[in-house]
Amino acid sequence: MYSSANTTWVLIAAALVFFMQAGFCILEAGLCRAKNTGNIIMKNLLDFCIGTPLYWLLGFGIMFGSANAFFGGIDFFAMGDYSSVLPAGVPFFAFFIFQTVFCGTSATIVSGAMAERTKFSAYCIYSAIISLIIYPVSGHWIWGGGWLAQLGFHDFAGSTAVHMVGGICAFIGAAFLGPRLGKYDKNGKPRAILGHNLLMAALGVFILWFCWFGFNGGSTVAMDSDAAMESASLVFYNTNLSAVIATVTVLIITWIRYKKPDVSMCLNGTLAGLVGVTAGCDVVDPFGAAAIGIICGFVVVFGIEFIDKVVKVDDPVGAVGVHCLCGSTGTLLTGLFATDGGLFYGGGIKFFGIQCLGVLSTAVWTIITISLTFFILKKTIGLRVTAEEEVQGMDISEHGLASAYSGFLTGSASDYVPAEVSEAITANKGSTPSDEAVPVVVKTAAPVASDVKMTKVEILCKQSKFEELKAAMNAIGITGMTVTQVLGCGMQKGKTEFYRGVEVEMNLLPKVCVEIVVCKVPVRDVIDAAKKVLYTGHIGDGKIFIYDVENVVKVRTGEEGYDALQDVE
Repeated sequence: MYSSANTTWVLIAAALVFFMQAGFCILEAGLCRAKNTGNIIMKNLLDFCIGTPLYWLLGFGIMFGSANAFFGGIDFFAMGDYSSVLPAGVPFFAFFIFQTVFCGTSATIVSGAMAERTKFSAYCIYSAIISLIIYPVSGHWIWGGGWLAQLGFHDFAGSTAVHMVGGICAFIGAAFLGPRLGKYDKNGKPRAILGHNLLMAALGVFILWFCWFGFNGGSTVAMDSDAAMESASLVFYNTNLSAVIATVTVLIITWIRYKKPDVSMCLNGTLAGLVGVTAGCDVVDPFGAAAIGIICGFVVVFGIEFIDKVVKVDDPVGAVGVHCLCGSTGTLLTGLFATDGGLFYGGGIKFFGIQCLGVLSTAVWTIITISLTFFILKKTIGLRVTAEEEVQGMDISEHGLASAYSGFLTGSASDYVPAEVSEAITANKGSTPSDEAVPVVVKTAAPVASDVKMTKVEILCKQSKFEELKAAMNAIGITGMTVTQVLGCGMQKGKTEFYRGVEVEMNLLPKVCVEIVVCKVPVRDVIDAAKKVLYTGHIGDGKIFIYDVENVVKVRTGEEGYDALQDVE
């Protein structure tokens, strides 16, 4: 007899977990550079589309078969009898799709850590291996009635089964790949490579946060009794509490360490709290969930810094710190904070020891299998694109997509290319001299209106001062100007800032460039008026540049020189 409440609950949860693919896609795209956005979209689309049929072909049988405690069994297309593992009142295919979307989540975690330099063909292959073999085998141990489940290992919704497995694969993959070009200088000091859109990253996190209520809450797989509703309510509350506490913890840590609260690291903090509480959200009380959030906040900040600065593994989105480190930490903390059997609640050391064993054994299995996968790929088809393709961007080199943002400039000041790499790429080009390849023709025309001197005044200033500057120019009779939003820095190299714990070496600050051509108004008046409103006495007040202008042509009337600058109709 099926339960409509349980079935509806599981199907809604499955839809929410599926939508996490959108969250991961937007988050990863936002924390990477614009020239790789199309590639990121394809990876997050294809890992689910590849993983789903493979999980149907073999993965589900390996995970939920009953052959033995270490391997579920070979059952092509899940044709066997799985009635013994089905939740009460839930049809087979409702449970099947619920487990399928979990498998897709584990595979997509890897994408972010290996972003911006992985061959798309290699990505498709190792994503397939994760969904076909790696995740189902360890999943059998934990959720499919395997040996860890028999020992009493507790991982309610997948801190270890999903997140740690994905996080370990991400770490091993990023280590095999090596860092992005320009990530480390010749002394091994990390450089900050800024993501192109923090708004997208934030939206991705909010989507993931929303979907996590299905990820954790749906894992109760029941909603037809008072006990089930009470359990789901506790899971919802603990999930949210851990996320917010972890975020505030990261906020405080980064505010103290970097002198400013780090936006992208706080986003990682939210995910850290969600990942950490996933293992024990059903067995800890709110105090335990808050403690898990605090600890995971510390783990994610110092973990990401350690991986980036000490281990020197380039992880653009912090996937290793969030999923691997916080996934394992949350699972271990379940052994301490579980109200029934936890070490801190009088349960003794046994349960905590089982949690340690489960984390260790799953880690060993994942490390061995994914390392073998990456080793074979690296020695055969290769894992990484060429230096030239990486500089050009994955969108154009891997997918023939000129830009995922057609009509918008996608270059970035963080698209740093080391001199030696640039020289190596240039050396592979043709041998035609530059003066022949790009001819320059200089034509000299007789000056027009030479009796009237025209001068261009270019003013670089803070954005906040523009309205005052415009009013001052209008007051002295300046009626025309060209205004451009620009990025720049002076001799001071901008202010020292941090991005994800790494000092930004060349901080390009937002400025306004105002261009004015004058002939009637004295240049000195323009300079004095500009200085009066822009001056504060602090670094960054701006600069004024003066140029001689040979001629000006008004397109509408054909007037030139002095006449072209007048507003007479």
